[in-house]
Amino acid sequence: MAPWALLSPGVLVRTGHTVLTWGITLVLFLHDTELRQWEEQGELLLPLTFLLLVLGSLLLYFAVSLMDPGYVNVQPQPQEELKEEQTAMVPPAIPLRRCRYCLVLQPLRARHCCECRRCVRRYDHHCPWMENCVGERNHPLFVVYLALQLVVLLWGLYLAWSGLRFFQPWGLWLRSSGLLFATFLLLSFFSLVASLLLASHLYLVASNTTTWEFISSHRIAYLRQRPSNPFDRGLTRNLAHFFCGWPSGSWETLWAEEEEEGSSPAV
Repeated sequence: MAPWALLSPGVLVRTGHTVLTWGITLVLFLHDTELRQWEEQGELLLPLTFLLLVLGSLLLYFAVSLMDPGYVNVQPQPQEELKEEQTAMVPPAIPLRRCRYCLVLQPLRARHCCECRRCVRRYDHHCPWMENCVGERNHPLFVVYLALQLVVLLWGLYLAWSGLRFFQPWGLWLRSSGLLFATFLLLSFFSLVASLLLASHLYLVASNTTTWEFISSHRIAYLRQRPSNPFDRGLTRNLAHFFCGWPSGSWETLWAEEEEEGSSPAV
């Protein structure tokens, strides 16, 4: 591997995330928090549980940031060619188009990511903190990561608060607790961001839409002139499809089914 590859944005972001995660964990252990008190009293179950959660969130982070988000193959495999045949089921008023960058036929809900320079199936967004796209393959794992990360952040926030002792003179307090207080502020900010992200993604998953579709529906051909989301199949089926892949089927098939239901005469 070339030396300059170590300075790539992905390596720098993932290294920064790892250093920050273990740095905050170390601060919580070194200061007089409940975490340290449990350790000194020999009650190791909760400290070990906290460490395992931190490690689990870090492993999930790397899994999401390093895995294929669902890139559209430049040269379709046999199964991809079969999927392209299904595009004939899409109403001609909403023709699929070839990406002007990749020159591949984009399936429904796919979009080209300028940062990754690839087209991604069921594109949600490009996450700069992951330095990777969130798409069809890693979106469920991304939501699980957000949930676990939020648990770790809220627990860490409680632990940081448990170690803060406010007293005067303030100069002495700042020297003894300044780092822990800065950690508390940092955890508060991260907890707020993680809460908003998790809530928004759970809402989008429940309605079977993506961040890109939610923000840019007025610019997307298959959504622009429709009063509702054509992929929404109800809360239960949306969750089952997102987390378990059931019921299976291409988005083109779901589109065709919705078109048939919408065009069938009322009885």
